[in-house]
Amino acid sequence: MSTSGAREEEGESLRVRVRRVIFESTAGAPRQFDVVLIAAILLSVLAVMLDSVPSVHARYGGAIFYVEWGFTLLFTIEYAVRLWCVERPLQYARSFYGVIDLLGILPTWLSLVFAGTQYLLVIRILRVLRVFRVLRMVRWVSEASYLLEALLASRRKIAVFLFAVLTLVVIFGSLLYIVEGPEAPFDSIPISIYWAIVTLTTVGYGDIVPTTALGRGLAACIMVMGYGIIAVPTGIVTVELNEAMRRQRASSRACPGCGSQGHYVEARFCWHCGERLE
Repeated sequence: MSTSGAREEEGESLRVRVRRVIFESTAGAPRQFDVVLIAAILLSVLAVMLDSVPSVHARYGGAIFYVEWGFTLLFTIEYAVRLWCVERPLQYARSFYGVIDLLGILPTWLSLVFAGTQYLLVIRILRVLRVFRVLRMVRWVSEASYLLEALLASRRKIAVFLFAVLTLVVIFGSLLYIVEGPEAPFDSIPISIYWAIVTLTTVGYGDIVPTTALGRGLAACIMVMGYGIIAVPTGIVTVELNEAMRRQRASSRACPGCGSQGHYVEARFCWHCGERLE
């Protein structure tokens, strides 16, 4: 074997080892890497939250600034290594964890142009979702995939439901405007629609209340109707969730191409990018 061939094989083996350490969740180096990564994420989010406290910012703002940039540089390098070690970097970059990893470093860089965007770094807490892999709770990850699949499958039904609710609040809001009269607080139809939304969703801020007997009676009907409406999307998602759980059986294997998990036990190729599974 030539020297260049040996170097190429050594480089490929290093790439595979790095990929296994970063994307797998087995004992040893992969587990230690995930634990250190999660600890760093939590510390970086804590630094951002403390920096928003005026007294802490006034006293330790400079130190926290350097800490935030230190974590950002660390996570930027880690993100670049993730793209380097997978076979299909673009597939990983477009995946759920790839997008979250990118969002975890963008706010600090954007703060060079737009002041205050560094506080958006709290979105980095989403990266702690990898704790499910670290603690061998891959089943929990698969349950999350079931829920996502159920939400996607029921999106049209939920859209129709939301359109029906929107129609109801417009009708009820207009009725309250007519019943209560064009006086405060129901001095316009948009304000009345706002009241109808708050009432129908059973939030009930109490900032706007009807004063007439007819208005209160209508409000009572809307409140009772709100409890029934809440059950509709729950039932829709529950049916789709049962179907998703019946169709899927997930394993803990990570794709060498894009790092995706949640494959069928008998799967030979990645469901996301089509890469052959190891």
